Order: sequence, then structure tokens, then C-alpha cells
Amino acid sequence: MPAPRLLLVEDDPALSELLEFRFKGEGYAVSATPDGDEALLLAQEEVPDLVVLDWMIEGTSGIEVCRRLRRSKETAHVPIIMLTARGAEEDKIRGLDTGADDFVTKPFSPRELIARVNAIMRRIRPALAGETLTVGDLALDATAHKVTRRGQVVSLGPTEFRLLKFFMEHPGRVFSRGQLLDAVWGNESEIELRTVDVHIRRLRKGIEIEGAADPVRTVRSAGYALEAV
Repeated sequence: MPAPRLLLVEDDPALSELLEFRFKGEGYAVSATPDGDEALLLAQEEVPDLVVLDWMIEGTSGIEVCRRLRRSKETAHVPIIMLTARGAEEDKIRGLDTGADDFVTKPFSPRELIARVNAIMRRIRPALAGETLTVGDLALDATAHKVTRRGQVVSLGPTEFRLLKFFMEHPGRVFSRGQLLDAVWGNESEIELRTVDVHIRRLRKGIEIEGAADPVRTVRSAGYALEAV
């Protein structure tokens, strides 16, 4: 299996050099840039497997880079971890709404960031070749990382894909926000419960097609479930 490609966007030279060295030591093929505009060009030239993106960078801002990567069909599925000195919950919600999958707040330990990146890579590289799940009019091909509904391909971000996959592995079962956090994000992340609601909204929007009912059911005071429709 080829080395996973990581795009590192960080304008602190010392931190960028340290992270590039550590990620290469973990077996990643790293492309690094301090500039948001160059980051977008690099992502177009060779789509990365994951992006580590600082919020405050040269050129186009990190939050705008995140937004553009999500809007592009070629990079919409790529996981994005944002590095930020912004610790306010509102800033994190804004970043998640824009398309980030996780946050690491500065200052941080490189070991923590590497652990989060490795955790995401384990989840987006399915171990079972040819695994396909079907619930109602939804079909999910884990190997091709593709979701279709009534034969139409729908576009989901990496977190929404993992969330849908978990739901489709347990159709009809109600999961609390805490259970979804443990199953989809894992123990490495300290994401708030509200984050689940953000990604549920994004999942619903992603799989919405004209004339089809919403398969994601909200169970008041209990959580969420996926139903066959």
C-alpha cells in the first residue's frame, strides 16, 4: 500500500519543520506550505489523503481553504484537521460548519496531533475489501468511499461518511450523542456533544434528494437512528 499523502499547511517555520519530520517518521508522504493559495493548488495537483490546516496562515485564510476544499468534488471527501489558537466553542462550531473534521488547539503536543491523524486514517481505510451496505434506498461502498441514493451518487464529507456507515451497520437502532461520539470520533477526540448535531445536519443535507423522505430519525431525549425509507 502506498504511503498516505498528507498536506500540511502551517506558516510557523519551526512548527512546520517539526511536524513534517514527525509525520515522515510515521510513514506519511508530506507536502508542506505556509500559504493558503499554494495549499489549494497542491490539493488540486495531487489530492491528499488528509489535510492538517492552520486557521491563521499566509494568503487565503485557513477557514476559506477548508471551505473551498469542501466545495471541490475532488477534495470534498478529504479529512481536515484544523490547528488553531482559537479555543472558543463558537469558533469550533464555525469551523465544523465550514467542513473541518477535528480541531487541535495550540499549544499542542505533536504526539497528540499524530494520534488524531492516525485515528482518522484507520477509520477512512476500511479493512474489508468489497464491503457494501444497503439500507432502504441508500447504498454505501466502503472501499470506493461512495454513497448512492436511488442510484444517484451523493457527496459526503469524511465524518458524515463514517457517521452514515455506522448507522447503516445498525439500522433502526437509536444511538445517543455520546454513543455516536465514541463510535465515530473515538476516544482520541475531545469533541463536544453539540458537534454530533452539526454533523447530523450535514449528513441529512448530503443525502437529501428530491422526493425522498429523511431516513435519519431524531428521537427526543434519546438520540438518532437511521430508518429504511
